[in-house]
Amino acid sequence: MSFNSSAGGGQSSRTTYEFGRTHVIRPKGRHQATIIWLHDLGDKGSSWSQQLESLPLPNVKWICPTAPTRPVSLFGGFPCTAWFDAQDLSEDAPDDLQGLDASAAHVANLLSTEPANIKLGIGGFSMGAATALYSATCHIFGQYSNRNPYLVNLSCVIGLSGWLPCSRMLRNRIERSNETVSRAASLPILLCHGSGDDVVAYKHGENSARTLSSAGFQNLMFRSYGGLGHYTTQEEMDEVCRWLAARLGLQGS
Repeated sequence: MSFNSSAGGGQSSRTTYEFGRTHVIRPKGRHQATIIWLHDLGDKGSSWSQQLESLPLPNVKWICPTAPTRPVSLFGGFPCTAWFDAQDLSEDAPDDLQGLDASAAHVANLLSTEPANIKLGIGGFSMGAATALYSATCHIFGQYSNRNPYLVNLSCVIGLSGWLPCSRMLRNRIERSNETVSRAASLPILLCHGSGDDVVAYKHGENSARTLSSAGFQNLMFRSYGGLGHYTTQEEMDEVCRWLAARLGLQGS
């Protein structure tokens, strides 16, 4: 699927992003929630599908899209799958708003066709987690950075070993409306990070959680895992399952 993005209302610069294959894991029980899961830099949607399918969440439908293949500044312009361009994997890096908007819109489009009574969530690992958190900010503002409306009503967001893009913009804009503050306060967010992460440093996950909390995301849980590197463990995924079941009110089967 391709997506055209323009940097702003009157800008003429447009980029077309070609997203890769999307993998869908159907619920084994009664469908109660749909969660988009976003992979890491250089990965693809299918790599997470087996692990997600094995989780004890029979009421969840998982959708695993694949990011566009694009030049990435971090790799000297070498192309690989990436949700946005990154010079650095941290909340201090310059923000590729055009790429972030395109990926957040692609995710929102995938969720927009779900039934009205289904709870919707976005999760991800590393760069996928960053994109999920960016989607959370679009949700509370009701729009992307290019001012196009964000129409998906999110019920939860999960970020593993990630960081918050656009943290400066979030701090500057959060206090503008009561509706924004209310949405931020009510959106459940789970962030998990390993203290031994040598790809996205633990401090970036911790700082991102602190920024979100100070911006009004009151329903946020930050879990740290001693010694954990840039990967997931059974303990961490068990935490994700418990948190999702509780926050989304998932039934047995």
